[in-house]
Amino acid sequence: MSAAKMQLAEIRFKVNGVERSVSVPPMKRLLDVLREDLELTGAKEGCGEGECGSCSVLLDGVLVNSCLVPVLQVCGCEVLTVEGLAANGALAHLQKTFLELGGTQCGICTPGMMLAAEALLRKNTHPKLDEIREGLAGNLCRCTGYMRIIDAVWHAAHAPLLAEEQAEIDAVRK
Repeated sequence: MSAAKMQLAEIRFKVNGVERSVSVPPMKRLLDVLREDLELTGAKEGCGEGECGSCSVLLDGVLVNSCLVPVLQVCGCEVLTVEGLAANGALAHLQKTFLELGGTQCGICTPGMMLAAEALLRKNTHPKLDEIREGLAGNLCRCTGYMRIIDAVWHAAHAPLLAEEQAEIDAVRK
């Protein structure tokens, strides 16, 4: 069936805190709507089969592979993409940590890794290394052995605590 003959649906949902509306075929993949219709290109097409996690987003706070979600299913929902992690043009702590510790690598898996990490840190603010590995398990990185990514997530979770402890130590020494 040609695109001209396809039935369109008006889909309303919130993306990165902003109400959005798109008129698209209801079975169009969320990934394609984000990238093509909303010009949010953070989520990447990796495998198109839900195996690699490059297209991961949070849908009502739950990590999903946007390549597997028909846009009709997000009607009335809230979607968070990697672009939504930043606030007022400033990178989020998690994003900064990925950059500082080399967790960004080539960038294909990075958005999905960050959203998987965000989902994990929302549930468990101070995860152990094995919990981080489990939280990132649905995301594939073809560049590394994952250590820089795992380190970035660990530091994003634990560095603020370490800084507070160091400030307390410094205050006692004065």
